[in-house]
Amino acid sequence: MTQQPGRRPAGPPADGPLGAPAAEVLLSELSRHDGPKTGLLVDAEPGTPVLDAALDAVRPGDTLTLVAGVAGAETLRDHLAGLGSWLTAQVRVVDTLAEADPVDVLVVGRPLTAAADDVRAQVDGYAKYLRDGGVLVAAAPLFGAAAGDELQRLAVLFGVGSDLVLRNRPPVRVHRLRWTAADPATADRLTAARRSSSVALTRHMHIDSNGVAAAGIAVGAAALLRAVHPRSRGWLVPALAAPAVAAFFRDPERDLPGDEAAVVAPADGKVLSVERIVDERFGEAAEWLRVAVFLSVLDVHVNRSPVAGRVADYFVVDGGYANAMTAAAEHNVAAYTVLDTARGRVVVAQRTGLIARRIVHRAPVGALLARGERFGLIRFGSRTDVYLPVDGADAAVAPGDRVIGGTTPVARWR
Repeated sequence: MTQQPGRRPAGPPADGPLGAPAAEVLLSELSRHDGPKTGLLVDAEPGTPVLDAALDAVRPGDTLTLVAGVAGAETLRDHLAGLGSWLTAQVRVVDTLAEADPVDVLVVGRPLTAAADDVRAQVDGYAKYLRDGGVLVAAAPLFGAAAGDELQRLAVLFGVGSDLVLRNRPPVRVHRLRWTAADPATADRLTAARRSSSVALTRHMHIDSNGVAAAGIAVGAAALLRAVHPRSRGWLVPALAAPAVAAFFRDPERDLPGDEAAVVAPADGKVLSVERIVDERFGEAAEWLRVAVFLSVLDVHVNRSPVAGRVADYFVVDGGYANAMTAAAEHNVAAYTVLDTARGRVVVAQRTGLIARRIVHRAPVGALLARGERFGLIRFGSRTDVYLPVDGADAAVAPGDRVIGGTTPVARWR
């Protein structure tokens, strides 16, 4: 496609249909791969945040193919030529999808807004350009669009993660779809993905989206009470509770240990026990090395993956809500995330406690998790256990030790 002389390209405005926050989420699956990797961006438009994010994700040894959007391939090539000669060797521009080769990550650069049947046909067409274990990333408007409902339906069947981006106009939901299982060893080459559920306050401190919602409700309640009872000071109770609630959901950035054989703590807290146990529910092995970490209400409650791997299974076991520090906590409600790794199977158990009554889990079956990556949280005091093959790892902590999630080694692979 070529534009007529003297006419301005018919592409989107400079900020594009997807703004910078949505573009960052859309391209996170590509940017988190240290490489070498192959990527494909459909509907690429010059000067948009989506294209900028895609180019930023390119590393030495990577290959990125761009399928031109409305502006056309020649305009896109001219735009890339002005950015530097290094792009020529790694970035290829094509006029149509039929000219592209199968890739590891395919990203649709515009929100899908067609009817459900058309979206299904589009997605089926895109899926043909994925390698084994490849991921399709696409967005759709959050409200009032059949495309969003269809993508949500596909996500139930093939989804390996989704993110809500409210800071886009209109708000969109980004879905990641995978039709064939990824190699667990691929997770070793990933960095932790940035998700919209972790809202940045400063460079080093984030807050989980649950905390944003809870603090907002508290502030709203305070405003309502003051409006209804202006002479009462009762509004101070929810107003003062808001920062405390937000602090509970704090989500700081963490640095991984340099030791690649280290299994990191899944959460902040105190080590309750380090023991060998028999548990036949997880397959592959009956005996496990288990490290249990207790989280008080003052600890960070975001859970992180102790190892890099693929989520092979996830299930919840019903039970009670005993104090997480007691032996009775073994029978509390618990969510088990089973990970297949290059070194064997690993299991993370999120257990409720006396106060904790809600487990949040954000790693669907099939998803790849980097070591130290956020995958959920437990509200208000709890316990997180790590199960490791007893003949494959040695404990690096003892009962009573304090650990930092994503940083402290709790065990080391042999």
